[in-house]
Amino acid sequence: MIGGAHPIVVQSMTNTDTEDVSNTVNQVMALANAGSELVRVTVNTEGAARAVPRIVETLDKFGIRVPIAGDFHYNGHILLKKYPDCARALAKYRINPGNVNIGRKHDDNFRTMIEAAAEYDRPVRIGVNWGSLDAALLTRMMDDNSRLAEPRDAAGVTLDAMVVSALESACAAVRYGLPPGRIILSAKVSGVQDLITVYRKLAAQCEYPLHLGLTEAGLGSRGIVATTAALAVLLQEGIGDTIRASLTPLPNGDRTEEVIVCQQILQSLGLRSFSPQVAACPGCGRTTSTFFQDMADQIQTYLRRRMPVWKARYPGVEGMKVAVMGCVVNGPGESKHADIGISLPGTFEEPVAPVYVDGRLVKTLRGSGIVAEFIAMLDDYVERRYTVRERAGAVG
Repeated sequence: MIGGAHPIVVQSMTNTDTEDVSNTVNQVMALANAGSELVRVTVNTEGAARAVPRIVETLDKFGIRVPIAGDFHYNGHILLKKYPDCARALAKYRINPGNVNIGRKHDDNFRTMIEAAAEYDRPVRIGVNWGSLDAALLTRMMDDNSRLAEPRDAAGVTLDAMVVSALESACAAVRYGLPPGRIILSAKVSGVQDLITVYRKLAAQCEYPLHLGLTEAGLGSRGIVATTAALAVLLQEGIGDTIRASLTPLPNGDRTEEVIVCQQILQSLGLRSFSPQVAACPGCGRTTSTFFQDMADQIQTYLRRRMPVWKARYPGVEGMKVAVMGCVVNGPGESKHADIGISLPGTFEEPVAPVYVDGRLVKTLRGSGIVAEFIAMLDDYVERRYTVRERAGAVG
């Protein structure tokens, strides 16, 4: 469920050829296992439409129940009508009003897609994008603006046109039989400030759930930083019900990165918890050894790998805080603030590593087996603390 009091949903999208059932299934599985709660696939050809039911059936056989959304442009009205099995298999449709004939004299294509959604009781995201904005609407609003005594700048008019396009399309969808409660809106741009502006406008004018995300966020750190900067502001203001980080992966890169970025944004803001967090110092001249960095990475990787099992067995474990610190300056203090933490020795410090559990020093580790010993203590802590919590909750 999306919107209202429901948690903010993390979603992602495949970049495989949807007609390639095997590769698409594998990528959906990877995204779902990473924590994506909705996965969108491109449905752009008849072959893709035929493949969708097979993809969903195969995922179901593997026990993957993640909802699959269909991304439609230009020919969605044909595909949804010609391939009812595809329409039924999809959990949600995404329609871009700029790429159908809405706003023109006859909006039969848009109406056909909405009627399919109503028939199969599927929600629809009406996704406006400034790269494919309804040309007729934009022209009309630009012309109206040019006749003003003091015309506004074109960028501002474009953002207003995006809001109008989303709201007018939602009204049309309701008119064609889709209940308002089955509509989600988005208005995607690639600039941080523009995104904040357009979503503030949209949120002020409607009560529909909103999907947040930069379009074409970019590569690597640029995409991560831009996405975080934009979404953090809006989420902090209570705007947004589902999010995606549209990162450009490197060739053969890991598509699941966008899922992890979304989870980290929500967890950093205290809106949701997905996996125990590892606090680690950045390092300085007191930490010339890279051991604490390697250990922090190993612990974070270990926690992520254990989460599928832990989450089912130990409710609340995703909120656990772990510290892996590199020297005596902040190490003991930070470790005391964590649920469980270790302070490794810095340069020229005594080669011992105190471990703190719930703020108390419980053991001091030495030697070459520190990582393995700390992981064993971590496993023991999770079982003791979160199993007890689960039983106490069941009794109460």
